[in-house]
Amino acid sequence: MNGTGDKRHLRIIGLMSGTSMDGIDAAMIETDGDQIFGFGPVETISYDTDFRERLRALAGHPPDGSDSTVCIIRHLTLCHANIVRVLMRRAELKTQDIDLIGFHGQTVFHAPKDGITCQIGDASLLAHETGIDVVSDFRSADVAAGGEGAPFAPVYHVALSRTLERPLAVLNLGGVGNVTWISPHGGAIAFDTGPANALIDDWVNSRTGQACDQGGRLARAGTVRPEVVKNWLTNPYFDCLVPKSLDRDEFADLLAGLKGESTEDGAAMLSAFTAETVARSLDHFPASPLRWLVTGGGRHNPVIMAELRARIGVPVEPVEAVGWDGDTLEAQAFAFLAARSLFGMPLSYPQTTGVSKPMPGGQIYKAA
Repeated sequence: MNGTGDKRHLRIIGLMSGTSMDGIDAAMIETDGDQIFGFGPVETISYDTDFRERLRALAGHPPDGSDSTVCIIRHLTLCHANIVRVLMRRAELKTQDIDLIGFHGQTVFHAPKDGITCQIGDASLLAHETGIDVVSDFRSADVAAGGEGAPFAPVYHVALSRTLERPLAVLNLGGVGNVTWISPHGGAIAFDTGPANALIDDWVNSRTGQACDQGGRLARAGTVRPEVVKNWLTNPYFDCLVPKSLDRDEFADLLAGLKGESTEDGAAMLSAFTAETVARSLDHFPASPLRWLVTGGGRHNPVIMAELRARIGVPVEPVEAVGWDGDTLEAQAFAFLAARSLFGMPLSYPQTTGVSKPMPGGQIYKAA
């Protein structure tokens, strides 16, 4: 690399293990942290069931220093190193072809009001294993400065949408839902809308052993009791001003209240709840979006997508409608953020995380 003063086209691999904790996405882009010049190969791997359960057990509290936790972090990191090697081998890329890796790690606990956000992963080990410099620890500087530490993809959404008609909403339905509202001039407002796939996945897994409600099959067969969903919406989170963010498990107690419900009815009500929380985000926008573009695993759930369209009243489409890749968009975002970190550019803004001023972040870990 030629140093932080040389803003050239960088080839960067971004890595993302989201709050659904189902696996890792990897994607290469070419960027200078401002513009996106090209998209490269992508790769996805799934965690095996045993490791996913061990990883899931770490969620909901800051990680301890136990031997078992250290082993999980090491294995998680080696999984990330492996996906980098697989992507590079299939694309016939050599180490010297890649300038940087953007390594988000795995969020296991997020409590910004307490000044805490925890993403596990060993960036030094990843740099050693791949032979490529790594940027990690994207969120902690924002939280230390009073920000929410999430969401962090809005700056990438803005860069991607420069040629699209705006105002535009980009909705990510991962474990938690988050939205970026983009003004005609490229300003952004962003926040977490509420639970998305995490609650549905946990409910379905507890009842069937399956990882998710594939294709919305269970929800489609269920019945929604509106009074239950309405009661869930009384949670104080929905009246909080934006920006705001959630931990994956902040609404986990809702599942206890569903014990008497059928698997199908529970899935239907959780899906309706997800859509209703997204619709309520309209109250926080300066102007109604002309369209919504949806990324993340939730866009594959036809029940959620239908619920959104029924409530929002303007086109709601998967991001593939404009040529984006919804399966790896978050990984691409952290490649983009890695470039911005390298060049000392802001990663978050007052209107996206509530931080007092535009905030750089990230730490660079050298391969040698």
